[in-house]
Amino acid sequence: MGVIGKDFLYKKIKNFLTKEELELFKQYTEIKHRLYLLDPYQESETLHTTWYHGEAITDALLVTKKSLIEKEIGKKILPSYSYWRMYTKSDFLEKHRDRPACEISLSIRVDGDTDWPLYFDSNKEPKDGEKLDLENGEAVVYLGEKLWHWRDALKGDFQSQIFLHFVDKDGPFKDYELDKRQALGIELRN
Repeated sequence: MGVIGKDFLYKKIKNFLTKEELELFKQYTEIKHRLYLLDPYQESETLHTTWYHGEAITDALLVTKKSLIEKEIGKKILPSYSYWRMYTKSDFLEKHRDRPACEISLSIRVDGDTDWPLYFDSNKEPKDGEKLDLENGEAVVYLGEKLWHWRDALKGDFQSQIFLHFVDKDGPFKDYELDKRQALGIELRN
């Protein structure tokens, strides 16, 4: 299996979500996205993009998938926060590295109408990066705080993704457990 940061910087996990979990999250993200678009008070900078930080349903994955992730990465971890987003046509993800609360991150593809690769680069100045495609239900675990990562503009109409963030239980960012919230399930919204 190996140890993240020592033997690998990122790793694809096939069948990360079970068929039942995948169907649940497909329906959930689609319903929440439609409700969000109907909300006359929503103030998103990206009008057609829906996002939620720390919802109970996705924070629950921080608990239920923790031992599987620990086995895959060879480290003990503490949950930080979850985030999910429904991306729409032309959305992109700028080249960036994450904040300390995202020391160990997972990007999970829930649904989408086209491939939308994620790129990784460990250089000080990121260049072309290594391309990684995910199928529905697959995840990639990576060092979010160390690796540059990005996505080019989405050519399809939609892609829903769940992000799970953890910190190393014995690492320098362990104080970011729960992303400094009082408990799992406490949502943050802009």
